[in-house]
Amino acid sequence: MNKYVKKGLILLFWLGAWTLLALAVNNRILAVTPLQTASRLLDLLQERNFWFSVGGSFLRIGAGFGTGFCMALFLASAAGGLPFLEELLSPVMKLITAVPVASFVVLLLIWRGSSFLAAAVCFLVVLPCIYTNTLEGLKATDQKLLEMARVFRLPFRSRFFYIYCPAIKPFLYSGMKLALGLCWKSGVAAEVIGTPDYSIGGGLYLSKVYLDTAGVFAWSAVVIFLSLLFEKLILRLTALFFAWQPACSAPEQRKEECRDIKLEAVAKSFGEQKVLSEQTAVYRAGEVYYLRGPSGSGKTTLLHILAGLLVPEGGRVMTPDTVSVMFQEDRLCEDYDAIKNVELVCGDRRRAAGALAELLEADALDKPCSRLSGGMKRRVALVRALEADAAYVLLDEPFTGMDDETRLRAEEYIRRRQRGRTLIIATHI
Repeated sequence: MNKYVKKGLILLFWLGAWTLLALAVNNRILAVTPLQTASRLLDLLQERNFWFSVGGSFLRIGAGFGTGFCMALFLASAAGGLPFLEELLSPVMKLITAVPVASFVVLLLIWRGSSFLAAAVCFLVVLPCIYTNTLEGLKATDQKLLEMARVFRLPFRSRFFYIYCPAIKPFLYSGMKLALGLCWKSGVAAEVIGTPDYSIGGGLYLSKVYLDTAGVFAWSAVVIFLSLLFEKLILRLTALFFAWQPACSAPEQRKEECRDIKLEAVAKSFGEQKVLSEQTAVYRAGEVYYLRGPSGSGKTTLLHILAGLLVPEGGRVMTPDTVSVMFQEDRLCEDYDAIKNVELVCGDRRRAAGALAELLEADALDKPCSRLSGGMKRRVALVRALEADAAYVLLDEPFTGMDDETRLRAEEYIRRRQRGRTLIIATHI
């Protein structure tokens, strides 16, 4: 059975049940039929004040949602970077969530009257929902991706759109769906109590006073329609925002002379395990070096120290200012295609596509990285590392997941793209 036919039959069933119930009661004050409700709604549509009321309520509730949404995003962003602020705001958000809406309505009526009542109530309903979910999304942001962004010196704009946005997206959608439903219910309820001029709540209140049950049903239908319309509009705009992929700016360029990398008695331990002990080495500018050894021998730890991601417990490290890293993990922005991942570090989509075409099949270039095989992801990470402008490049297990033919192509690609830079390659082979 067609799903639309099925939904239509379900709707007819409930309309029929509603009609039978109203006919059984046989009292227009207690219950009305769908046809009587529709007739009253048509009457309202012909009244000028009806449209003023709809517009007034839409503006108040929209303003309350918008200000609450923006304030929640601002506070969550600040709290995400300042743990003390999160602790400071935590009891406030819990209090706003726990206090009944009716209490807020009474207090706001005492303090400000009914003019801004609906907007203020919607603000208070939306604020904790969006704040809490956005903050959880920020906490869920992949720290390894943020580490990658720091190494490649990605501008804030790139980090915001391609690392933070995918992380907060599911949390924000969850909070918005809850907030959008609650703000219309609470906003109209506040209008019923405050009865401001030109409001849906005022229309509901008058219908109650005159025992106009058909009017109550008609106004309720209007609220449901506007709530669904508002929700679809906001969620659609949000979806368009998250689908937006602005062009990436290249990281800040730093001109520096090629110079040697030096390690002097570098030591590093993790707990009781000593990984590096009195490590001393000199890596000459413009040369290629291989760090060979089995897993667990400290190769990745050494690369992380050279990249500035780990601080040694002893010794001295001297490196140029700019570094590019191919991590042991791919650390790709998996919601985006291979070209975008390389564009992040070079700021030029055409250059990124040309470089990737040397190692990746054409039909894989515009696929989200989450749909690529492990070997393909390694090639994207390799291209990203070599296309970034840096004085030295660190490659950690760059050939993992590659067959012999692909490995030869990758090795040739590395030779072509060295461009006089110092290369340090860790491999267990």
